Amino acid sequence: MARNRYDMDEILEDSFDINQLKRLGGYISPYKNKMAGVIVLMLSSSALTMMVPLFFQRIMDVYIPDKDMKKIALMAALTFAVSVYSAIAMRFKIKTMSIIGQNIIHAIRTDIFNHLQELPFSYYDDRPHGKIQVRVVNYVNSLSDLLSNGIVNTITDLCNLFFIILFMLICDPRLTVVCLCGLPLLACVIVFIKRRQRRAWQIQSNKQSNLNAYIAESINGIRVTQSFVRENENNDIFNNLSGNYRKAWMRAVKFNFIMGPSVDLISAITTSFIYVLGIRWILAPDATLTVGVLIAFTSYIGRFWAPINTLAGFYNSLLTAISYLERIFETIDEPVLVKDAEGAGVMPPIRGEVEFRNVCFSYETGHRILDDINFTAKEGETYAFVGPTGAGKSTIVNLISRFYNVDSGQILIDGIDISTVTIHSLRTQMGVMMQDSFIFSGTIMDNIRYGNREATDEQVIRAAKTVCAHEFISQMENGYYTEVNERGSRLSAGQRQLISFARALLADPKILILDEATSSIDTETEILLQKGLNELLKGRTSFIIAHRLSTIKNADCIMYVDQGGILERGTHEELLARRGPYYELYVSQYDFLT
Repeated sequence: MARNRYDMDEILEDSFDINQLKRLGGYISPYKNKMAGVIVLMLSSSALTMMVPLFFQRIMDVYIPDKDMKKIALMAALTFAVSVYSAIAMRFKIKTMSIIGQNIIHAIRTDIFNHLQELPFSYYDDRPHGKIQVRVVNYVNSLSDLLSNGIVNTITDLCNLFFIILFMLICDPRLTVVCLCGLPLLACVIVFIKRRQRRAWQIQSNKQSNLNAYIAESINGIRVTQSFVRENENNDIFNNLSGNYRKAWMRAVKFNFIMGPSVDLISAITTSFIYVLGIRWILAPDATLTVGVLIAFTSYIGRFWAPINTLAGFYNSLLTAISYLERIFETIDEPVLVKDAEGAGVMPPIRGEVEFRNVCFSYETGHRILDDINFTAKEGETYAFVGPTGAGKSTIVNLISRFYNVDSGQILIDGIDISTVTIHSLRTQMGVMMQDSFIFSGTIMDNIRYGNREATDEQVIRAAKTVCAHEFISQMENGYYTEVNERGSRLSAGQRQLISFARALLADPKILILDEATSSIDTETEILLQKGLNELLKGRTSFIIAHRLSTIKNADCIMYVDQGGILERGTHEELLARRGPYYELYVSQYDFLT
């Protein structure tokens, strides 16, 4: 099977940077007092629970031989009280830590989502969106158990181990030494699987990312898939990716499953030795051990290995979480290439003069898209860009909105370099309609109002009427309050463009950018739309990209873009008279239409 882009795994880190755990600690820090309170509560509960085996020792060695039923009843009541207190403490811990854990998860997810909002177009151009989505949802969710229970349980279990060893020493130091002999064996197991386990979870996170990315693309492209009868080929690709994920997951959990059985095996071995030695010392002529002490000590053995088993599980969860943390913080650390310069000011109210001074731009180093672009767009005039696909027309208008940074040169609006003002103050005064008419889930009213959240219903309807969208919207079952799905699957391509057009116009911008605004509109609607546009373009500096030259005949200036530069510029009549590239493009379209 041919290799596809979703087979390409991300680079794995050989060593874990401890600073990533410190960064996670920064999210935990606001809740340290509440967590400390939970830890104190759980430690008090554990300390009381540790007394229970001593109660049984006294019952076996003293109160039963003395037939002291009052003391036996007292020990039973104390045991019941300790159990009730432990149950209440456990309920409080679960409730509190669940709230804290989810708050931390929310904070991490908010940070990564907010950062994604700031990243430039180039970041999304280079990555499948499914790979980005899996980091925001799946990877962050995978930290939930670690944050809700793992941290507090680990601190509590470590303290419990100290208490348990202390009580074991009180019971019998000799048996305590035998029990502790199992720890070096467990340390050897941990050293053996540590590196292998972390690498296995890194690979698993990669395979999960690949699978999620392909599923997202397949859903978005389902119409194309079914149109070209690609179901079988897509199933093969999916089965390959899913199989790789399954294998990676099975290998990762294989290492997880080593810890639990290893702890159980070491516990069984040491417990066997303790029973053999304990019974031998009980039966010895000098009887250096009592039955009560052995019973109490064997109770402590279970309590000794239980937190170790829990700690082993936490260790597994930590290694799993580390592989996800690497990806989460990698996304948060992704540099924001297009951002406000230090000391950037607020863009004053725009009048509309736009100037390109020796602007050069490239998406990839060494492959220049625009080379030394120079032009001045006067306030309130309409400028059109034409030329072959890939010539750089959309790039020029994207640079005006600062969706990308220029390699060199300057872009000025009203004489102000746009790199010296805040992006927010710049873009809020511009209206942009992209070539991809994206429709969000929600009502049509909400989609149009997206460009101006303060607009009234009447203003929304007025904008829709201007772009000839009112008629088809009114005919829908709930009019402007009709619910549409993501990407507007219920709408035709032309209807989506008209709604996007109304959205851009409702913002009432001083600079209006229309990137292939009429490419999906039929000729009859285009004629009606052109009438509304002629009124709306008055008083605005407008930039229009169009392949259909009939839509830009009235532009104040038309620029033919190709080979990284502007080959010619002028009005429609002037360019036709020159019989240059624009003339050839116009004639080719005229011949095609006739």
